[in-house]
Amino acid sequence: MNRRKKINQLLKANAKKASAKLAPKSKDKYISKADRLKLAAEDNPDTIVSPES
Repeated sequence: MNRRKKINQLLKANAKKASAKLAPKSKDKYISKADRLKLAAEDNPDTIVSPES
């Protein structure tokens, strides 16, 4: 691989990584089961949610 091709390959790879960081995320942030139960308990304080069910 000659020098110019190697440099261009590195620059393209870095540009691809940078544009991937700026792209909108398609997946939602992961929320653990315990956090989901806490949020459900805050929304409905009168109901008791058991982690077993």
